[in-house]
Amino acid sequence: MTNQPDPIRDLTADGDAVERLVADLAPAQWATPTPAEGWTVAHQVAHLAATFRMAGLSASDPEAFQAMGRRLSDDFDANVRAAMAPFLADPPEVLLAHWRQERATAEKALAAVPADQLVPWLVRPLPPAVLAAAGMMELFGHGQDIADGLGVRREFTDRIRHIVGFAVRTWDFGYLARGLTAPDVTLRFELTAPSGARWEFGPADGGQRVSGPAVDFCLLVTRRRHRADLALTATGAEADRWLDLAQAYRGPAGPGRRPGQFAHLS
Repeated sequence: MTNQPDPIRDLTADGDAVERLVADLAPAQWATPTPAEGWTVAHQVAHLAATFRMAGLSASDPEAFQAMGRRLSDDFDANVRAAMAPFLADPPEVLLAHWRQERATAEKALAAVPADQLVPWLVRPLPPAVLAAAGMMELFGHGQDIADGLGVRREFTDRIRHIVGFAVRTWDFGYLARGLTAPDVTLRFELTAPSGARWEFGPADGGQRVSGPAVDFCLLVTRRRHRADLALTATGAEADRWLDLAQAYRGPAGPGRRPGQFAHLS
């Protein structure tokens, strides 16, 4: 049973991996710019701390989370800045300690929720395992920004299957973020895990297919690499269109990344 996927355990492991990127940084290095315009390493960690704070509140006190949601404005970016502000006010060592605390609180709260019970979230209620996968998606994307800013190469494990599953579940977010109607198709995904295992999602006879490395798929859906720099292939016009729109989060798509932007890290 210990080899069965455990989203909370894997969420903790991914959080530890991102923490190792920043734990030994000198205070000045927290001001290192990252590929997200205007965001330093400190901004990335502050955003993660704020996200985990919301996840912990959702799992431990759904009514308080829903009350918080009602106070949010219609300005997505303003909401993000407001959530990050208290953490950015801290010096790096305090910010790191607060992020550790928020992670631990969220992980404990999610683990305490029955697997078949939904918890509220920003878009729609989710099972705790799916919310944990959303947290892993956040760690993947913002961890990549930190690594890119610091010029560090990351190693990935098959824990990213949770992220792949979440992106497949939210495959229509890229359309919704742009005010487009998602097509009436079911995409087929055929991906190769870091271990070499083959992961398949969607109908085996589906005519609209996306295939390639699972790590590249995660980089695509978090919009941390341009599709031109990834070894993903599409079969079918809608699958090809999806590669241009894909994102596993709601909110503005943002500018994404430029082709060749990270050639110096390859």
